[in-house]
Amino acid sequence: MVFQPWRAIPGKTLLLLLNLFSAVALVYEGYNQGVYGSVSGTSGFINMSKLATNSDGAVTDTTKQGGLAAAYYFGAMFGGFIGGWAGDRFGRKKGAFMGAILSLLGSALQAGSVNTNMFICARVIAGLGIGFINVLIPSWVSELSEAHDRGSNFSLVFVANFLGIFLANWINFGVRTSNTTFQWRFPLGFMCIPMLLVAVTVVMVPESPRWLMAHHRRQEAVDILCKIRGDRDVHDESIAREVELLEAVVEASYHKRNDYLNIFLGGRYSGKLHFGRRAILGLALQQIQQWTGILVMVSWAAKLFELSGFDSYKSSWMSGLLNTFGVIGTAAAALVIDRIGRRKSLQISFIIQGVSLFLVAALLKKSEDYAVTNPSLSHAIGTAGSAFTYSFVFFFCMFNIVPCWIYGTEIWPQEVRAKGYSFTILGWAIGCGTTTFVIPIMLGNIGWWSFIFFGAMNIVVMPIIHFFYPETAGRSLEEVDLLFASDSPFVSANMAEYDRRVAEAGGSIAVAARKLLDEVDGATDLDPRRTSVHDAEFGMSKKLEAEVESK
Repeated sequence: MVFQPWRAIPGKTLLLLLNLFSAVALVYEGYNQGVYGSVSGTSGFINMSKLATNSDGAVTDTTKQGGLAAAYYFGAMFGGFIGGWAGDRFGRKKGAFMGAILSLLGSALQAGSVNTNMFICARVIAGLGIGFINVLIPSWVSELSEAHDRGSNFSLVFVANFLGIFLANWINFGVRTSNTTFQWRFPLGFMCIPMLLVAVTVVMVPESPRWLMAHHRRQEAVDILCKIRGDRDVHDESIAREVELLEAVVEASYHKRNDYLNIFLGGRYSGKLHFGRRAILGLALQQIQQWTGILVMVSWAAKLFELSGFDSYKSSWMSGLLNTFGVIGTAAAALVIDRIGRRKSLQISFIIQGVSLFLVAALLKKSEDYAVTNPSLSHAIGTAGSAFTYSFVFFFCMFNIVPCWIYGTEIWPQEVRAKGYSFTILGWAIGCGTTTFVIPIMLGNIGWWSFIFFGAMNIVVMPIIHFFYPETAGRSLEEVDLLFASDSPFVSANMAEYDRRVAEAGGSIAVAARKLLDEVDGATDLDPRRTSVHDAEFGMSKKLEAEVESK
């Protein structure tokens, strides 16, 4: 008999433990982002990787320094797609286990590296692993969660993400006085712990019900749903409804428009569903997030504070404190993410981030001007500039990080969510890879002008969100397809098309969504299996509408 210890755990407790499991997996990703900036500035790492060309031990080859950081994201670009395929082929559990082993191996090799080539290979292996994790864990959380608490679950996940950055900074601070080898090998080796926990515990958690249903293991899927919904009876009406909808979703996933290649080629089989556009929106949103200044704050915070005139000791602990603010801000996101919506949250964040970055740049410039003639004034101005980094990180985490990650899951129908989310992870990998490559070069060559650039990027992206990104907060899964039904990429045109279709359906969103799918599939050439899906979805919709009206 298969080892299934989760059956002995109360249902609500099991769901909590599943969220904690996913949080531990995402701690690794945040830690990896936060650890390299400080580690790459230690004398032991500089000697190992040959980042200095002179005898004073300071980094002189910033291009190589950025390239070593970017290798991790190069691996993640491929890991996301391979992980999505592996998760569909072998199951979410096995896919997550593969990702954990790759991440564990990559972390161990980074800590044990003896030259640049070994370190690059280790970074790529770790990147492949985090690609698996980033695609499968959020999708797994989505598949195990009920619709009403999906947003709060994501907030929990990304508190863990920033907690990883927080740990990286404080560990780097804690080992700063150790011997030169321990200063960089221990922080890199510590990355193994989260992935070791994931690899050990993944065998003890239940598989995704959606994957089980897709592989003709219906009874197991039903058992898991009954358990995580609070130990309900198999004949419970809510379980029956969820199973019916789950079967419909699984059948829908066989349509050729849901293939990776079709989405990559622009969604030519998706017609009015415009899967290609959705892939671009998810990918672009992650690009936007990375180019609006967050990585220069969290990954290179110590260098930033050195530019403000602080010594290495103070720069190190201020960097840790900065990311502590990030943990608090991410937790605060749960208070606003559903109340004000994704679009408004992002626009608020861009305004605050842009202003903060411009003020940081201006105050750093003035601090430099007075560094020789009036050192005390220079230090006071540098301190003021540093203060605005805290406002940036806090409000970024409160208004930006969760919308950028959750949006990529909300814009896809359930049957193609994991595959569609792979394109969001691709955007994250490209964005992080390019910015981590150029940031040390920018800081080393143009200093405070770097913050002017990232501040300007916040202003540039505001109209992109306004014109091209429909609001998904408060929308049911049925409405998602209707939000992209227009051939125009503009939000205004899509909302007009949404209103037209709902009005033609007599105000019923369920009917409008069904008609759209019929139109895409072709009313005269509809796959019988697809028809059953429509009927199941439509029947579920009518039941839910009746329940709402009765209440």
